[in-house]
Amino acid sequence: MKTLLMIKSSLFGGEGQSSRLTDAFSERWRAAHPHGQVLCRDLAADPLPHLTEEAFAGFQVEAVERTPTQQSAVAMSDALIAELRQADAVVLGLPMYNFTVPSTFKAWMDHVARAGVTFRYTESGPQGLLDPKPLYVFCARGGQYSGTDNDTQSRLIEMFFGMLGFTDIRFTYAEGLALGEESATVALQQARERLDQLPMAA
Repeated sequence: MKTLLMIKSSLFGGEGQSSRLTDAFSERWRAAHPHGQVLCRDLAADPLPHLTEEAFAGFQVEAVERTPTQQSAVAMSDALIAELRQADAVVLGLPMYNFTVPSTFKAWMDHVARAGVTFRYTESGPQGLLDPKPLYVFCARGGQYSGTDNDTQSRLIEMFFGMLGFTDIRFTYAEGLALGEESATVALQQARERLDQLPMAA
């Protein structure tokens, strides 16, 4: 059975424009894979705690040595990683807040990036331990940032998921959403057109 992991990070939940785009993508994916399943990780509805020193230490010791708090943190991290491993494709809804990713998504990143589990260190840099799979990223932004030095998100996503083993990352941008109704309408229409052209790789 094919599986799509859908990650939403808009503080507006399902009403956020990035969430709406991921939902539209999910509908296309379901049509292409009628017997598949979609796993949804909504980081606004179910936010993750920020990584703590104790939780991080728990990643580095044997299971029998972990405190109850560390056991809980590792179990949560393991569940997030299991979703990634299970997925044949991943779709991410990513709004831009203050020139970076939402803090809820940063917390997800911190719990997923585990040396020896999702990546390993080598002399040539980090090497991913997850099987390659396509990642579709829908970026919703109030201003125009794609292709400029202020686009801090795209390179971060490429670096982070590349570290885990992702090699096929496809961005769709809906920008200028805060620059007036006409700008927002055009941006969303163009994003939907781009979405409709994306191949359902998995």
